[in-house]
Amino acid sequence: MASLKEIKTRISSTKKTKQITKAMEMVSAAKLNKAQSKAGAFQPYTDKIREVVTSIAGGTEGLSHPMLEMRDKVKKTGYIVITSDRGLCGAYNSGLLRETVRLINERHASPDEYGIVVMGRIGRDFFKKRNMPIFQEITGLADQPDYNDIKNIASTTVEMFEDGVFDHVYIHYNHFVSAISQQVTETQLLPLTSFDTTGEAEKEPNNLEYIYEPNAESILEDLLPHYAESLIFGALLDGKASEFGARMSAMRSATDNADNMIDDLTLVYNRARQAAITQEINEIVGGAAAQG
Repeated sequence: MASLKEIKTRISSTKKTKQITKAMEMVSAAKLNKAQSKAGAFQPYTDKIREVVTSIAGGTEGLSHPMLEMRDKVKKTGYIVITSDRGLCGAYNSGLLRETVRLINERHASPDEYGIVVMGRIGRDFFKKRNMPIFQEITGLADQPDYNDIKNIASTTVEMFEDGVFDHVYIHYNHFVSAISQQVTETQLLPLTSFDTTGEAEKEPNNLEYIYEPNAESILEDLLPHYAESLIFGALLDGKASEFGARMSAMRSATDNADNMIDDLTLVYNRARQAAITQEINEIVGGAAAQG
């Protein structure tokens, strides 16, 4: 059985750990609020650019673009995987990476058939350890990233699709459901197949009629890459909110576990101390009886 000093030391160290996890929980909660606000503020931009692109792609007869067309033969698929740079966030990274590997193994027989664009140190180290092909990587992103932080990797990924390096591109990330719930999500980024290019798009009641200058084709040529990049950035903001929610929940659980451990150790300490006192009394009584 551990000595009283050892038990007391464990109680003290557990209390210090609890202080750290509690502080991390509060910091993550504050970052979560900021991340949610930023994701919410960016959404109107994505919605508006989607509205314009949909209007052009669905309302201009005979209009086509390589980013809108499915390719007959898919030679290589790209996967953009958004993970965190730090751990201590529960199953945030492990669940996402496990699902990504499962889908890759299910769809591809060889590493030549896919490539990975990874955001976050956890994901980068994971794929490197397994010798999986990483085409691009970015680490050290800010907790509240700006579009310029990922513009290069996003635009390069879109260019790789346009140049035929990738024939399909998917985004894998954790979608924010609530502070205690995140959903592993796969979204097809390219080709952009969610637009009606038949010229028979349904007109919404308040759908605006746009005047394009110089013409619809030029506008679409410029907007589609920006729209694809905005989807990547939106997924990153969503993933950041999920990360902070997962870390907040993990630190809350760690704090609760520390409380339970402190209670258990305190009970053990009190019992051991009572037993030690009882033993000392018995020894005193025994010694007095022997002298008398």
